[in-house]
Amino acid sequence: MTVWSAILLAALICLALKAAGYLVPPRVLEAPRTARISDLLTVGLLAALVAVQTLGDGQAITVDARVPALLVAGGLLWLRQSFLVVVVAAAAVAALLRLFGLAA
Repeated sequence: MTVWSAILLAALICLALKAAGYLVPPRVLEAPRTARISDLLTVGLLAALVAVQTLGDGQAITVDARVPALLVAGGLLWLRQSFLVVVVAAAAVAALLRLFGLAA
């Protein structure tokens, strides 16, 4: 199997899954249990993505300026600051730590 045939097969599978989603009856999707699972699954996937992007470096775990920046962002979100303030503050923390050589 070539790379392009694998890509086409993956695309067809994704298209089939999307089409199958339209066949699910609305009453199943509107059930409270399904809605709760869907909400929790979204949060879990986003948390996993943040963890991988923050700590991942290939096959190794790397702790650098991104970790304190993430902690600052989390704290500001907890204090209900605007998203723009959160992003700017986290970027400033990471930049300052790297500038002063405290983190790679």
